[in-house]
Amino acid sequence: MTSLLATKQIRITAVSLASNAGARNIDPVEDLVAVEEPLEIQVSSIHGPARTVSITMRTPGNDAELAAGFLWGEGAFQRTDQILGSQAEQNVIRTIVAPEVLDGLERLSRNFYTTSSCGVCGKTSLTALRQRTKFTINPGSPIVEADILTGIPDTVRKVQKTFNQTGGLHGAALLEADGTLIALREDVGRHNAVDKLIGACVLNHQLPLSGAILFLSGRASFELLQKAYMAGIPIVAAVGAPSSLAVEMAEEAGITLIGFLRGQRFNIYTSAERVRLTSSMETKIER
Repeated sequence: MTSLLATKQIRITAVSLASNAGARNIDPVEDLVAVEEPLEIQVSSIHGPARTVSITMRTPGNDAELAAGFLWGEGAFQRTDQILGSQAEQNVIRTIVAPEVLDGLERLSRNFYTTSSCGVCGKTSLTALRQRTKFTINPGSPIVEADILTGIPDTVRKVQKTFNQTGGLHGAALLEADGTLIALREDVGRHNAVDKLIGACVLNHQLPLSGAILFLSGRASFELLQKAYMAGIPIVAAVGAPSSLAVEMAEEAGITLIGFLRGQRFNIYTSAERVRLTSSMETKIER
């Protein structure tokens, strides 16, 4: 059955080994874990049959946003008003679209971008993205202060309710250049968290996100930079490391890519001109 909540309470055995030899605590306790369930994403016209375009493992909640963000990132729509609504059933979300969207669905199904683990060709994928995205990343804008960047992880962590309960979810957040939090989404999948976040903006007709920072609680992969590019996001900051193809993607798109954003340190991999640095910070710029 579909869970209505993002967490589930289970009974576990908690083991603690004390420092002195032979001492240990073994306690049966109740614990919360993040829920993971499949979601089938379907597309149809208002009265036509549904067609399955993807199945993903996700944390239940914000399923319509997840579907909208996924489809937008894959270039299924040219305008946000081409999404006419959605219908949810047990682990199924049906996105209802304008008829012209269905005309390109066959092409879409043949050209979904593969994950980085499949050895995707960077130049081919980047060319395809440039042909599909409708937004241009404006060079040099916005400008963000270095100390604003270093404060983002704490800002986001404070509102990551489900992560704070379970420790088992990725977070994706949108922030203004002054560090003001716009929105946050959590999910067991990094890509799903970003899809939910961008999907909310798609459904609210808020694209492009030309003044926003996308914060990632994990590493920065090619696919996540792709999604940022398709949404017109100029700055991506991640707690973890970027992949080589993510750096290439950011360089080609003109996105400022920041990695290892932890404490008072971070690395700028591309388009460093958007970050206003202060002399008191130890900042490593890699090119």
